[in-house]
Amino acid sequence: MSLRIRLSRGGAKKRPYYRIVVADSRSPRDGRFIERLGAYNPVLPSDHKDRVILKEERIRHWLGLGALPSTRVHRFLAKAGILEAQPIPEQTKQDKPKAKAQERLREAEEAAKSAAEAAAAEAEAPAPEPKAPAEEAPAEEVKADDASAEDAAPAEEKADA
Repeated sequence: MSLRIRLSRGGAKKRPYYRIVVADSRSPRDGRFIERLGAYNPVLPSDHKDRVILKEERIRHWLGLGALPSTRVHRFLAKAGILEAQPIPEQTKQDKPKAKAQERLREAEEAAKSAAEAAAAEAEAPAPEPKAPAEEAPAEEVKADDASAEDAAPAEEKADA
């Protein structure tokens, strides 16, 4: 007979309440059980003292007899210090991008690296000093004034029409 320490659901609709029980692994979830070992009320806040109630002595007894806890109960027992926490399983390849997407990501990373290297090379090289920046500035201002005057003229013609 293989024994499991698992949750047995009770409570009303949309108001779950679980009993932590030891039962034969072949019996139904809410069916026959051997002994009640605690309770779990998921409606209560996670820091509330009555959220998980455990009879530690009886749990240790059943674990000594070979009862295996379910995943959720194992987590409760690890938090209480009765068992060691289960290792987090490594994810499968399904959560990773497909081959073409991975290739695009690699190309983007290489482009970013080359751009960073080019920026670093520019920063290391001394910048040439402009010869006469004061003389060139007024010429640019004149060109900008001419362009704005030309833009304003067609707008006035459209307003007249």
